Amino acid sequence: MTFKPQPLTPYLSARHYFGSEQRRHREGAGLSLVQLADIVNSSKSTLGRIETAELMPPPDIPDRLDLAFGTDQHFHDLFELARREIHPDQYKRYMDFEYRAEVIEQYGAQALPGLLQTEEYARAFLRCQEDLSPEQVEERVTARMSRQARLRSGEPPFRWAIIDESVLLRPMGSAACMREQLALLLDQVDTPSSKVQVMPFSARSHSLLGGALTLLTLPDGTSVAYEEGIQAGHLYEDPAAVKKWRRQYEVLRANSLTLDGSAERIRTAMEGYRP
Repeated sequence: MTFKPQPLTPYLSARHYFGSEQRRHREGAGLSLVQLADIVNSSKSTLGRIETAELMPPPDIPDRLDLAFGTDQHFHDLFELARREIHPDQYKRYMDFEYRAEVIEQYGAQALPGLLQTEEYARAFLRCQEDLSPEQVEERVTARMSRQARLRSGEPPFRWAIIDESVLLRPMGSAACMREQLALLLDQVDTPSSKVQVMPFSARSHSLLGGALTLLTLPDGTSVAYEEGIQAGHLYEDPAAVKKWRRQYEVLRANSLTLDGSAERIRTAMEGYRP
């Protein structure tokens, strides 16, 4: 039986256009899916699903396609557009601010902020949302991991994270998942581009206990705040509102463990996740 490629709909979305461009360049180079998979170190099924827009491209695929086809940043740029489509409209403006921010300050009360999560931790966290299909979970994991790419660039933003102690003790996924996650967190406690503090139970209640907060400082010196609840978040751009959130964040910073104390608390928590 002769194989007939599935027809594409390139103008339906950026993700569909990415897939159609992959097929166009692949066929132009005279390559089968198997041959291209060999070149970019992927699988035939992954590349096939990308072409038909069934799968969001993994974050390492665009650069490999650009290298394979000699297309400069063509697939990289398409991926940047496609990954933004995953998020709800009200989140996209925040994403743009986060991408440009020179300083990112975050507080996580119930779970680690997305920029600090490992892939397995993110997957376990997103699976808790029962309205997400397995495909949607994987799409959001991919998008979350792609947001971290800038952190490994030559000019990463400066990050400061305050983590509630309960986050260290609440298992997310397997014990191995938590141990890997806390090891990554420990590595970021005190580096030139990142600081992590633990907000201990001994500090008792505080004003940010019920949610999560992110403060972003942009290149022009202005700041925005993003406060996130269970089902929705709110972006604050008014200077007076941002000032209020910053004041609350500074109170948390003052009451959190020192960097050395935070590192020791994370190490202790890791002991609870030994195999």
